Amino acid sequence: MTSEVVTEFTVNGQAVRLDLDPRESLLDVLRERLGLTGSKKGCDHGQCGACTVHVDGRRVVSCLLPAVQVNGRSVRTIEGVAGPDGALHPLQQAFVDHDALQCGYCTPGQVMSGLACIAEGNAGADDDIREHMSGNLCRCGAYPGILAAVRAAAGRREG
Repeated sequence: MTSEVVTEFTVNGQAVRLDLDPRESLLDVLRERLGLTGSKKGCDHGQCGACTVHVDGRRVVSCLLPAVQVNGRSVRTIEGVAGPDGALHPLQQAFVDHDALQCGYCTPGQVMSGLACIAEGNAGADDDIREHMSGNLCRCGAYPGILAAVRAAAGRREG
């Protein structure tokens, strides 16, 4: 029997304290214990990016990260991206404006990766965006829209 570990962290600015099994992934804790279902379980192997969240400002695939490793850290999920009044973040709005989603399953992870891509300074050229977003898969093939949305949110025009 595995003993639980007290883990304290913040999620979207809210303090959380949980007794966790060290084997639980951050994704499972977010979805099943905290009810934050925006991050999706796609492959559960860190290969699709649907579960992308930010930990201390850096993107991570939450399906591979043991939740106990976020002790003392800050987690931001797609639920924490919109403004306090519910207004869409400019990147979320750009996804709408540029038809960067179809089924929507990958969209939360795409948005979180896109935010990181821009924050990391990797949205300077289309090839850079493609490279730094390559860990996020879209089965619907909305890649042209995703590229346009990241480009627009980064303040770049077509090209």
